[in-house]
Amino acid sequence: MHQAEIIVLLLTAVGVLAVLAQKITLPYPIVLVLGGLALSFVPRLPAVNLNPDVVFYFILPAIIYPAALFTSWRDFRRNLRPILLLAIGLVLATTLAVAWIAHSIVPALPWAAAFALGAIVSPPDAVAATAIIRRLGVPHRIQVILEGESLVNDATALVALQFAIAALVTGTFSPTFAAGRFVWAAAGGIGIGLLVGVAMRWVQIRQSKSHSLCSRPLSLICPPNKCMPLAFWRQLPPVFFSAGTPR
Repeated sequence: MHQAEIIVLLLTAVGVLAVLAQKITLPYPIVLVLGGLALSFVPRLPAVNLNPDVVFYFILPAIIYPAALFTSWRDFRRNLRPILLLAIGLVLATTLAVAWIAHSIVPALPWAAAFALGAIVSPPDAVAATAIIRRLGVPHRIQVILEGESLVNDATALVALQFAIAALVTGTFSPTFAAGRFVWAAAGGIGIGLLVGVAMRWVQIRQSKSHSLCSRPLSLICPPNKCMPLAFWRQLPPVFFSAGTPR
């Protein structure tokens, strides 16, 4: 099955489940999870293999971009400390807890693989958090903290996953290099996001004065354009921490 067919089928399934969620008045992330779980039990379904680059450049930005677009950055800065404590501390604590539980249930599972599993499931999804929290009527500050944490926790989880896989393959782990890699990824993500955002905003303002139709394609290419330089940045070694550490 080709990539385009897989994406169309997945989008169709998402649309059907979203309509069903409105009919039964449930948050659509819950219905999507239950729908995906149900599909996994259907026998003789074709194997679905998506190219990771397609997910990283097109699917993931389209999911996160609206959540970031409608975030109140004034409230985000005001609650930066609890957001970072959750995005770093809670994600790492969840990774450790999941790894310990997985290793306890399956003793033959290597610790590195258990940590990789923990890193995969530890960060909550930004869109799911926003959709569910707004239906619960929680205080505004808690809503801002949880939504902000869900937007920035991927850096912690991705670095933890990267080093869990490296430890699984090489059998070595360097906490100093891991900390440096995290700072490198976080700084690169913030810097590249700001630069691309400012550049795209400048282009949109100039184009909107003469060609209003250009704003739509620019809005479509803005999220992938942020991910392409970020992917290149993540491949570069953090120079101040790379000496004498595993790659």
